[in-house]
Amino acid sequence: MSDDGQGFGPATPILRIFDEAKARSFYLDFLGFEIDWEHRFADGMPLYLQVSRGGCQLHLSEHYGDCSPGARVRIPCAVLDAYQQRLIDQRNPNMRPGIQTQPWGREMEVTDPFGNRLTFFEDAPEE
Repeated sequence: MSDDGQGFGPATPILRIFDEAKARSFYLDFLGFEIDWEHRFADGMPLYLQVSRGGCQLHLSEHYGDCSPGARVRIPCAVLDAYQQRLIDQRNPNMRPGIQTQPWGREMEVTDPFGNRLTFFEDAPEE
């Protein structure tokens, strides 16, 4: 049986978090993501939740062994300049992301409080 790749959808990265309040502040307040759902097996147990913005979905997990801190995720962003300005306008003393031009496109990297790096990018225009 051949696989033509048509059955695949976008990947959903799982990022390790260690502090619920810091995660909510960074992903919701600073980046502007929204919570789609959250889960705990019982009160006081680790949190697992999905956040999204536009077509981007991320899973955030406090569960040991789900993933390692320090991951890097590339997220396409068709409005990179406007998104950068939104982040700068918040005047976060620890975050003033710049945009770098690479041969493959433009990128803006932010690092969450747990060492995970999110690279928002626009592909280079086709010549």
